[in-house]
Amino acid sequence: MTDWKWRRGGLTCLLFLLLLVSACHEDPEPEPGPAPVPEKPVYSLKSLDEMTLREKVGQLFNVRPEALDLTSSLTQTAASQVLTDGFSRYPVGGITLFAANIKNPDQIRAFTAFLHNLGNYPLLCIDEEGGRVARIANNSNFSVVKYSSMEAVGASGDPKKAYEAGDNIGSYLSIYGFDVDLAPVSDVNTNPENVVIGNRAFGSSPQLVADFASQFLAGLQHNKVEGCLKHFPGHGDTKADTHYGYAESLKTWDELLGCEMIPFRKGIESGAQLIMTAHICLPSVTGESIPATLSPLILQDKLRGELGFKGLIITDSMAMGAITQQYSPEEAAIVAIEAGCDIILDPADYPSAFEAVVDAVESGRISMDQLNDRVDRILALKKSILTARGQLK
Repeated sequence: MTDWKWRRGGLTCLLFLLLLVSACHEDPEPEPGPAPVPEKPVYSLKSLDEMTLREKVGQLFNVRPEALDLTSSLTQTAASQVLTDGFSRYPVGGITLFAANIKNPDQIRAFTAFLHNLGNYPLLCIDEEGGRVARIANNSNFSVVKYSSMEAVGASGDPKKAYEAGDNIGSYLSIYGFDVDLAPVSDVNTNPENVVIGNRAFGSSPQLVADFASQFLAGLQHNKVEGCLKHFPGHGDTKADTHYGYAESLKTWDELLGCEMIPFRKGIESGAQLIMTAHICLPSVTGESIPATLSPLILQDKLRGELGFKGLIITDSMAMGAITQQYSPEEAAIVAIEAGCDIILDPADYPSAFEAVVDAVESGRISMDQLNDRVDRILALKKSILTARGQLK
């Protein structure tokens, strides 16, 4: 009886082992692989020699999508034949999206993809500073990192926090199809009566702002998104707001060198590719009440000559009161180009400004060399961005 039980137990173990071996030799279920990564779109760029005069002039403008609506029928987010037709008549080198153009993640991905395909890869820009000026982060439909202000980041005393902010913001801007963030604010907020900068700046210490702005810039560039230092030559020691009218700083150039220029110098040394002008006047420097945006002394002699900036100079919005109260859209665009600006941002009347610049080139007021010089710099930035992303055909 005991022998039988032993043999029955041995047989059971043997059967179990055979089943186990058999199971081990069955073909395993295939493990699910990683989701296929969608291919990045690739883009071609026309060379300078391939471009018509109107295409070259268009590269000098960065507009809102609504500026391409020549029929007044464009809805806030439409990516339609209306935009295509407007672009064919008035091509642009860049487009800036504002809060009204941004609804939700799916919509903005589709919209930026559409805009990039309008022709010659328009650079897509956005004001995403972090804090109160953040078109995406302040939209409740987006789940992204939010910041109370850049002043709060500066108050940490740790420049790595600025890199982290730039890295976070650059990460989602890249996902949503943007090329340029019109940030960081590089103003030194030294005037307590300042109504336009305030907590948008990293602080009131020029060295702190220099350190934090350059780190924010590096965070953006880590995501292959370019930043833009603003607002040259410094909007932090003003009382008035250039959105509404005249604003000035009475500082001399030496005084500016000891404060406002410190962040811009460091940003240039850190590889900034764009600097935005301010419409403030510097009568103690220029001897006249002319906005810095329109001053060859400020842009060519100081920014390019003395500070050695070789990248793109982009204006602040030309629809702001500091410009529109003194200049027509046509004259403002021409004078800004003559002063040394490469990109005219948000003219009050784009078709009129565009045609005026075409006429100025044809008449010789703006030379073909001046035009080609600016277009060359713009195309170089586009090539740099697309090459870094592996998207240049």
